[in-house]
Amino acid sequence: METREEKDAMGAVRVPADAYFGASTQRARDNFEDSGLKLPKDFIHALALIKKCAARANQDLELLSGDLAEPIADAAQEVIDGRFDDQFVVDLFQTGSGTSTNMNMNEVLAARANEIITGTRGGKSPVHPNDHVNLGQSSNDVIPTTMHLAALLGAQKRLLPALRSLQTALTDKATEFQSIRKIGRTHLQDAVPIFLGQEFGGYARQVDLGLERVTHALGSLRELALGGTAVGNGLNTHPDFAQQVIDRLNKITGSEVREAADHFEAQGAQDAAVEMSGVLKTVAVSLTKIANDLRWLGSGPRCGLGEIKLPALQPGSSIMPGKVNPVIPEAVLQIAAQVIGNDTTIAVAGQAGVLELNVMLPVITYNLLQSIDLLAHAADLLTRKCVTGIEADRAQCAAGLEKSLALATYLVPHLGYDKAAALAYKAYKSGKSIREAALTEKLMPAETLAKLLPG
Repeated sequence: METREEKDAMGAVRVPADAYFGASTQRARDNFEDSGLKLPKDFIHALALIKKCAARANQDLELLSGDLAEPIADAAQEVIDGRFDDQFVVDLFQTGSGTSTNMNMNEVLAARANEIITGTRGGKSPVHPNDHVNLGQSSNDVIPTTMHLAALLGAQKRLLPALRSLQTALTDKATEFQSIRKIGRTHLQDAVPIFLGQEFGGYARQVDLGLERVTHALGSLRELALGGTAVGNGLNTHPDFAQQVIDRLNKITGSEVREAADHFEAQGAQDAAVEMSGVLKTVAVSLTKIANDLRWLGSGPRCGLGEIKLPALQPGSSIMPGKVNPVIPEAVLQIAAQVIGNDTTIAVAGQAGVLELNVMLPVITYNLLQSIDLLAHAADLLTRKCVTGIEADRAQCAAGLEKSLALATYLVPHLGYDKAAALAYKAYKSGKSIREAALTEKLMPAETLAKLLPG
């Protein structure tokens, strides 16, 4: 591949001739090599949006001429539109502040802006990646700002709508199944009767609470570190810069972000990301409960519980004809496991806030954004390809209810606990139902028994 030489403060570096990034990015690319992981496109596009708003803010603050601000903003919009996705080549595992990715962006925008102005790609004139594109900024405040913004936008655009759809679908099923009586279970043993709709109502409430938790956690992500520059004291940035950028971000995204109340907190710690990840873990645990219950309730079809029928999507066995597995709930379970693992990574990385900077920003970002996207995918998949197609097996629910020994519980107020327990034991040994055993033992009139026992 043809290359071009660019010299930075560390000496000559060979950069691919067709690249928009420069020597700093190439050096990072060489040093960190390639793990196969990169910061996601949502993050890159959010970073470009911040750079676009920064150029406009610096122009309004008369720190950057329109001749330079305009092409920087235009180049940033092209990045937002996905035109230069292949130019962001720095590995995920890089310097802990994300400086390499910030410089990757600065160089791409400067190279493209220079191409717009002069017709020649690259270089540092007339637009310089540090002096102009990065004006008033540091990686230490821009990268956590971008993480918050990307997570916020991802949750608003994908996760919350997906959870709302799932909550609605579960609520609809709760209504549809509200009159179907079945046996309840605790410890995987027969318990007292409930309605199938009550179980689905519980699932709907879990998702509803998940929505509340996510919405609350987004409040912390709305605080942005921008304006703190290197250590939190705002060195080398205009005092109005952060607010001007934030005003533009809010106008474009409607995200209601705000400047951090304390920049030393915003850069030295990443507690908001840790909080959000913990909430995402809670949602993952909720989806685990729901998906597992659907597997159990749909087990069979002849030798399991079989109280609901899950949509049959694909053959579930390569050797057993006619076997159809609960593939969507199982996919959701795996996604939930990944999100729970991501939370552990974020918790460990959150502890890497040392003095004025957390030095695991890229890995926090990667896992947080992945968790948001995975949960949105899981909720959408569960809604469209499972929950909306669930049917109740009324006959199986009724048969299980009638056979259950737990119906003896209804007789406790009339017989006492010990007599009811003895009746349940006799019914079990004889293979009879509680109703049949009570009539055989002549414990009460049939009319009274009919009133006491459900069915």
